[in-house]
Amino acid sequence: MHQESTHTSEMLTLIFISFAAFLCRAAARPSAHYTENHFTADNESGEVRSAAIKRLLEVFGMEDPPAIHGHKQPPQYMLDLYNTVADVDGVTKDPYLLEGNTVRSFFDKLRSEQVEFRFNLSTVARTEKILTAELHLFKLRPQATQTFNRHHFCQVSVYQLLDRSKNNNTLEKKLLSSRLIPVHSTGWEVFTITQAVRSWMADEGSNLGLHVVVRTLGGSQMDLKLIRFASGRNHHQSKQPMLVLFTDDGRHSANLENADPSDGTVTSSLLQAPMSGPSSRSARSLDYSEEEGVSMPCQRLPLYVDFEEIGWSGWIVSPRGYNAYHCKGSCPFPLGQNMRPTNHATVQSIINALKLFKGVETPCCVPDKLFSINLLYFDDDENVVLKQYNDMVAGSCGCH
Repeated sequence: MHQESTHTSEMLTLIFISFAAFLCRAAARPSAHYTENHFTADNESGEVRSAAIKRLLEVFGMEDPPAIHGHKQPPQYMLDLYNTVADVDGVTKDPYLLEGNTVRSFFDKLRSEQVEFRFNLSTVARTEKILTAELHLFKLRPQATQTFNRHHFCQVSVYQLLDRSKNNNTLEKKLLSSRLIPVHSTGWEVFTITQAVRSWMADEGSNLGLHVVVRTLGGSQMDLKLIRFASGRNHHQSKQPMLVLFTDDGRHSANLENADPSDGTVTSSLLQAPMSGPSSRSARSLDYSEEEGVSMPCQRLPLYVDFEEIGWSGWIVSPRGYNAYHCKGSCPFPLGQNMRPTNHATVQSIINALKLFKGVETPCCVPDKLFSINLLYFDDDENVVLKQYNDMVAGSCGCH
């Protein structure tokens, strides 16, 4: 009897332990309803993020982010141009510095040792207006220095290659640019070839490339040991032949911005503005005052857009992000001039204060000056593009 009692007690203990373990596992494991809701929330969050990034791409004029081909060095010319037109945050220094709103650089696709060059312009939209096209060639030091006494200058001519002649099957040429260059010089030489690029954009099949001819002042062919240009095959990437294209893609500002260009405040007010709003302590006090029902006055506050956080750092060269700023606060009656109110906003605030009409709200705190930013990035074909985007930064805020 005692053994049976002991056995029964052991069985009850095992059952209790098993049940307790089951309860622990059940408590640790989310319910099916919770799991389903959590999964749905994650999905919705992912969908929102995806939709938001897609919309941001549209703001930058793209359907998809460019493919990342690895860490390729942008041409120094494009880096220098970016630093000329943009500050460290990418904000445009002067809206009149850049011709058009897009600059593209293309490397030679032939990679020939001869003086022939061809550039693939398939990434340029047909709708873009071609403003200026430049051929950039790096002139190397002469190898035959003994000829300096005879030749101090040479004539360099750039020709557009046309269709083959029906008579002798040779390529016809059209002169695009020609000028004298010192024989002993070294460095970049730039030739305008806008006519050729416009014809290539009108008929892609007509793009047969360019041909460079070097002659003495007497018109005879120059020794290639004396006059040499870097090629894409044998020389460093920093010296490769390059086509630089200035275009306008037709985007126009919706804009409140751009005061008189002679007014230095157009960009200086933004550049000198503090990069942050209230200190963290005052920010906390403002948040607290809002909870108590007292709203802060209309003002500009920081809003940093981080391209690395979005996942775009692989194809964007500069900037790494920028401060878009945002406007926040109330526009209470009476509106002072520090609120930068329009006449309409002043009248609206008066009507609201006097309660002359139902449903008339106080004016809104919104940007009243906007500035453009510049993006330097690699496109799908590994070309480097500098593009200017209007209305991207709130320069100041006001009651409207």
